[in-house]
Amino acid sequence: MIGCIIQARVNSTRLPKKVLKNIDDKKNVLEFIINQVKYSKKIDKIVIATTTKNDDDIITMISKKNNCDYFRGSEKDVLDRYYYCAKKFNFNSIVRITSDCPLIDPQIIDNVIEKFESKNYDYVTNVFPRTFPKGLDVEIFSFTILEQMWREARLPSEREHVTQFILNHNEFKIGNIEYNEDLSNLRWTLDQKEDFEFLSNVVKRIQTRPILINHVLKILSDEPGLLKINAGFDPNEGIKKSKKEDIDFLKKE
Repeated sequence: MIGCIIQARVNSTRLPKKVLKNIDDKKNVLEFIINQVKYSKKIDKIVIATTTKNDDDIITMISKKNNCDYFRGSEKDVLDRYYYCAKKFNFNSIVRITSDCPLIDPQIIDNVIEKFESKNYDYVTNVFPRTFPKGLDVEIFSFTILEQMWREARLPSEREHVTQFILNHNEFKIGNIEYNEDLSNLRWTLDQKEDFEFLSNVVKRIQTRPILINHVLKILSDEPGLLKINAGFDPNEGIKKSKKEDIDFLKKE
C-alpha cells in the first residue's frame, strides 16, 4: 500500500497557525493540500500526522472533516512520528508531503511514484537536485528504509527533517525527477506572511482544481509582478537552523 503522510501542526515556528489560514473562500491551507493530494491516481491512503499537543486537536478535527485518517506522535522527532504512523497503517511505501506546500501538484506526485516503482530505488524525490519551484516537494521511500532511518538516525536534523539521513549517507540508491527547465529560484512554499499573500493571490486567480504547475506558471507569466510579493527570503532557513543544532549535539557527545 502506498500511503501519503502529510505532516502538520499548528505552532509553526516562522508562521504560527499557517495551516489554519483560509487560502480560498472554502478551504484552509491544510484542507487545500489534502484536496490537491486526493487527485493523485497512485496514492491509496492519506494520513495527517500531527503532534500529541492539545493545540493540535484542531488538526485531527480538520482530518476527520475531510475524511482523512490522522496520527498523533512526537512534536520534535518527526521521523519517529512518521515511523509509527506508517507502521500503524501498514504502509509499504510512504509519500512524504509537508503542510507548507499548498500548491502541491498531484501529477508530480504520481511521476515521482512511477519512477520509484520503475526501478529498485531506496528513495525518489524531485529536489535532489531541485529544478521544480520550492513548494512542490515530493519524496517517496519504502517502509524498510524508513525503519532504517528511524533506527540509525542520531542528528537533530535527521530526526526533524525525516529524510536527511538518506542525504547524509551514500549507501542509498536515490532517484530524482527534473522539470524541463530550472525553476528552483521560484518560491511557492508557505513559511512567511508574504508567502501566504503570494499563494492566496495565485489561488484566487485559478479556478481549475487541482491546480497544476502549468496553471501557476501561466499566471506568473501574465502577472510577473506577483513574484515580488515574497522575494528575498532564504529558502534553506529551516535546515540551517537544524544543522546548527547538529553541531551543538555533537559537541555534547
